[in-house]
Amino acid sequence: MKWLKRIKTIFRTLYLYRLYDLFINYIQQDWLRNLIGQLPQSGEYQDQTLPVRLRLALESLGPIFIKFGQVLSTRPDLIPYEYAIELAKLQDRVPPFDAQLSRRQIEKALGQSIEKMYAEFEIEPVASASIAQVHKARLHSGEEVAVKVLRPNILPVIEQDLALMRLGAGWLERLFADGKRLKPREVVAEFDKYLHDELDLMREAANASQLGRNFAGSDMLIIPKVFYDYCCRDVLTIEWMEGTPVSDIATLKAKGIDLKKLADYGVEIFFTQVFRDGFFHADMHPGNILVADDNRYIALDFGIIGSLTDYDKRYLAINFLAFFNRDYHRVATAHIESGWVPADTRAEELESAVRSVCEPIFNKPISQLSFGLVLMRLFEVSRRFNVEIQPQLVLLQKTLLNIEGLGRQLDPDLDLWATAKPFLTKWMNEQIGPKAFLNQLKTEAPDWAQILPSLPRKLNALVDETRQQEMRDAYLHLIKVQQRQSLWLGLIAIALLLILIFK
Repeated sequence: MKWLKRIKTIFRTLYLYRLYDLFINYIQQDWLRNLIGQLPQSGEYQDQTLPVRLRLALESLGPIFIKFGQVLSTRPDLIPYEYAIELAKLQDRVPPFDAQLSRRQIEKALGQSIEKMYAEFEIEPVASASIAQVHKARLHSGEEVAVKVLRPNILPVIEQDLALMRLGAGWLERLFADGKRLKPREVVAEFDKYLHDELDLMREAANASQLGRNFAGSDMLIIPKVFYDYCCRDVLTIEWMEGTPVSDIATLKAKGIDLKKLADYGVEIFFTQVFRDGFFHADMHPGNILVADDNRYIALDFGIIGSLTDYDKRYLAINFLAFFNRDYHRVATAHIESGWVPADTRAEELESAVRSVCEPIFNKPISQLSFGLVLMRLFEVSRRFNVEIQPQLVLLQKTLLNIEGLGRQLDPDLDLWATAKPFLTKWMNEQIGPKAFLNQLKTEAPDWAQILPSLPRKLNALVDETRQQEMRDAYLHLIKVQQRQSLWLGLIAIALLLILIFK
């Protein structure tokens, strides 16, 4: 009966925070709208705005709903801008679970005692969240490590809340006039995948290793090493990193960290991950970033990673450069060419909509320009044009907002445009032109070396196959002609016979 108790808690929260104000005007059934309108008013949160009440309600419902709100905050194509901004404030703060239970969980998962695996193990966790908590330890080889362990029995809790979310999504589609357009069941399905990905710590280990290879020897970013002998689905052991939280500006200044350089590094790291690698850390909020004493970033928590195809990267670069140059017509045509909007969209209409979003923002001082905000507003405009927002682009927008906000904390005068434009111009020059052609030839050379010797034989076989197909087609055509002729001759014979009979 736990799920009945949970449903009661959810409905009580909806009433307490007056969240029925969110949807009462969209309910299609008059009787239900009138019934909800007659509910007595809950005055406790009367003075709070609806976005704030929604955030508070999600926080009161616990960690799974908090995570759902965090995911929703990255979907400004589905929810209004003010809600996205408020939900982005949700923090995943959960008390740690029992330390001895954590120890047993690690030993069960890795099949060895704590003493055999670690020379030292701090039983009290150093960090705790809804899915996992982290302990500090030291290996017998001397390396200090962070040991991340999943909460025991977290899966049934997740499945229960996900089942209720799926039920709510189905009712949302049935009861609300705009329910189907919002695709609530697809949003819950996306959240389901997101949560289950986080439950596999081997996936996080692989993400960390890939980023580590991508930034090996970097003078801007440090990625902790993964110790795979002490990793499994429920446990992750990575290098312990010492650094200053990026949000502790006073300490960074006291240590002599160059904040302006750090802000520029953040932008360059973002665009390097996106356009050079097509593989980017998509959860770069301040809680996941430290700063080393040598002025480099330290990235933590690799559960959420975005990836882009060469196709995505090319059209993103075209769009970004067009934005920088205020070439709104090119932005519109790039959206149509990429398939992000329906093919029958009129470029002039989309250009006008994009201009109405961008021009007011571009006319602000550079220190107030927000490219992340431009993207969020464009997602709002996209609803008019039935844009199917790609998940990887939503993650990209979320990450850019994080990086931009972080950069402005470090350097209020950060000019993201000036930092990013040379990078993108250089990248585009490498993708188009003689240099790009030569690089492509080098990449394809091994395949061509294998294909070329057998090419004459394959062409000959193709020609033979084409000739055989032509002969088969001619034969079938001949049979059809003969059949038609036979049919006409038969009809003529029947007609002549009838004439002779009835003459």
